[in-house]
Amino acid sequence: MKVARFVLLSLLSFALGLQAETITLSQFATEGLKGWDEKHFSGETQYSLVERDGGKVLLAESDNSASALYKKIRIDLAKTPYLNWRWLVADNHLGDINEQTKEGDDYPARVYVIIDGGLFFWQTKALNYVWSSHQIEGTAWPNAYTENAQMIALESGSYYLGQWRFEKRNIRVDLRKQFGEGFRYIDGIAVMTDTDNSHGKAVAYYSDFFFSSE
Repeated sequence: MKVARFVLLSLLSFALGLQAETITLSQFATEGLKGWDEKHFSGETQYSLVERDGGKVLLAESDNSASALYKKIRIDLAKTPYLNWRWLVADNHLGDINEQTKEGDDYPARVYVIIDGGLFFWQTKALNYVWSSHQIEGTAWPNAYTENAQMIALESGSYYLGQWRFEKRNIRVDLRKQFGEGFRYIDGIAVMTDTDNSHGKAVAYYSDFFFSSE
């Protein structure tokens, strides 16, 4: 009996050890926007929490504006390399833009992870996942303003307009692929719906941000 009990406890401990580790970033229903700050670039994108599809989500409304919400958090990518989230673009009126130029550097929805350069601010790097207007899904390119920001189109066009899309990316793998070097830590994430360069309008929703081990 004692042996059987020991074996059972060992199996339970092993099973618990196999459970995926998660770090939740957006607890909008219970914490609101606590821990999220705003940075303005041009004008002010309106961010608010609203009820949609049975839960509280982040609404972003941009009219010729570009400002971001960001959350400082240090993530060990050796433990939790996967960033998970869902987003929905409701309206996208950015016109026939070329997103690889400064004049077209606008996105109805973007999520990015940040590696802070600290005092060496010029070494700050950002990996941007975007809902593109025209770039093909999977396309990657350097940001038009700085090569320290790399863009990856995860969604494209209007096919999924009005529908939630779930994303899961291995940040450590993507950082190595885009910057050619390995990083163990990131220092924060941000979301931005921006339309200032094209003078357009866009509406998007974001929710369920978390890092996971698998």
